[in-house]
Amino acid sequence: MKTAPTTALTAGAELPPLEIPVTRTLIVAGAIASRDYQDVHHDAESARQKGSPDVFMNILTTNGLVGRYITDHFGPTAVLRKVAIRLGAPNYPGDTMVLTGTVEAVDGDTATVRVVGANSLGRHVTGTVTVTVPAAPATAPATEGRS
Repeated sequence: MKTAPTTALTAGAELPPLEIPVTRTLIVAGAIASRDYQDVHHDAESARQKGSPDVFMNILTTNGLVGRYITDHFGPTAVLRKVAIRLGAPNYPGDTMVLTGTVEAVDGDTATVRVVGANSLGRHVTGTVTVTVPAAPATAPATEGRS
């Protein structure tokens, strides 16, 4: 269930979790879309030869999913100012990554959000995102009887 974007910035606020099924298609498509042609992101046999049990998600796909998580929550006017992430446990096909976030600090219309993405192996990604959420412009009241 997708919730409506929340634009309120409150330190300590928790963002609702986002479950992302980690499919082989997501891993390969993310690697191709980010022009990361390393074989460990699309060729299971090559990944196994290099010590991995299967293909695994690249950091650019993870970065994009973290950005999506923030903008889905704060809405279409949200502007990502800084994304600083670190990878941990790999995301393999067949797993689910659950993203969670907590607003750590607020300065006017800008917030710093701590983000964690975990899968069955542990923490896949940790980091912070700085996001600006401009105030919605005031709308003019409707006038009656005008043509």
